[in-house]
Amino acid sequence: MPDLFGINHLTLSTTHLDRLLPYYTELLGAVLAFERAATETDPRIAVIDVGGNDHLMIVETAAAPTTELDPLGKAGWGLRVGTHAQLCELREQILDAGWPAGEIETLPTQWTMTVRDPDGRPVDVRAHRPRTGPPPPAA
Repeated sequence: MPDLFGINHLTLSTTHLDRLLPYYTELLGAVLAFERAATETDPRIAVIDVGGNDHLMIVETAAAPTTELDPLGKAGWGLRVGTHAQLCELREQILDAGWPAGEIETLPTQWTMTVRDPDGRPVDVRAHRPRTGPPPPAA
């Protein structure tokens, strides 16, 4: 049986691709891999590279996406940054841009915050904690 290497892509729907795309690329730092215009049979899509060969495929649809939290009260999916300091910096950038961002929580193996994208969809953004040593000072 072949080994899995991770998640290839996650598909998000949106009613307004031109509003959602800059949030993930300009604010969060993802890179537009390609975009395809709508055709008679297929919707408009954009694929963005979120690092490590992982991608978000964003599909423009008529139906609004769900904005509910998962059964654990979290987003149910998330993005990752490299360090606690980067997570703090990103939180400030998101808040400065006028978008909601929750407080940073310390979990046993990572720090996490839940943000809401322009569609109101929850997104967890996390940084893994070092396996040894004390946690950084509270933000």
